[in-house]
Amino acid sequence: MKNFKTVSSVLIVTAFFVAACSSTDENSSLIQDDFLNIPDSHFETKLIEQGIDSDGIINQKLLKTDAEAITRLDLNLTSNFGEINDLTGIEGFVNLTLLSAARQEINDVNLSFNTKLDTLFLNGNHLTNIDISNNSNLILLDIQSNELSAISGLSRLTNLKKLNLSFNNFEDISIENESLEVLLISHNLLKTIDTNDALNLKNLLLILNQLTSVDFSSNALLETLVISGNKLQNINLENNTSLTHFYSSSNSLTSLDISNNSQLIDLRVDRNPSLTCIKILENQEISTVSLSDYQELNASCDL
Repeated sequence: MKNFKTVSSVLIVTAFFVAACSSTDENSSLIQDDFLNIPDSHFETKLIEQGIDSDGIINQKLLKTDAEAITRLDLNLTSNFGEINDLTGIEGFVNLTLLSAARQEINDVNLSFNTKLDTLFLNGNHLTNIDISNNSNLILLDIQSNELSAISGLSRLTNLKKLNLSFNNFEDISIENESLEVLLISHNLLKTIDTNDALNLKNLLLILNQLTSVDFSSNALLETLVISGNKLQNINLENNTSLTHFYSSSNSLTSLDISNNSQLIDLRVDRNPSLTCIKILENQEISTVSLSDYQELNASCDL
């Protein structure tokens, strides 16, 4: 009888211990499920300073509810606590409409869970690629001054209006986006650009690239075209009847016909050594003109 009682006691204690451990493991799991991992201390510090990380402690974690309550996150508003290297944890900010993490030290970012974003500033980082396939609500995307040579998902951004890709490493690019109106892609290594599917493009900045030829015949709404500092030998502007500003200084143009561009108010084509005569219509008025001393506007150019 004594042995039976002893065995029973051991079984009860063992069962209690197992149950307690099981409960502890379950509670631990629940606790982990309530938090996001924030490995970058600079990121967490900025969240604490803005009152987003409610525990106020740098402990590599953030309550998911803290993140879900935020719709606008500007990481450039805070004091200088050092630059962010890792944005891990941003995936929990599922209600963000604006994210600004400019001039940091970010090499990679996953924004696939931030599907409500309409404004994104990641300029001045070290991104070599970016996938925005899940960010179809983006209206403004600024990723200038990175190390990008490719961008994925551009065609899915059906609301995009402005895209800044300047100061990157693009050698060729195809802009497959019908909603885009403003494209800034200066100071790259561009040898080719395809804008045939950018039917609503109105403003295009392409200075200081390596373009030798371009075709903007599909961009009938184009109003401003700044393409100075390339290697262009010719350009056809016949279909760009909405053009008001055209800058093509410091190229290699040999001829230019702007007689079909009656809306032009600002023309700058100086420093094209082989371009001496720019063809215009009789009595075509252009309020601002910048020419080299060997150039003239004339309705009788021999093209």
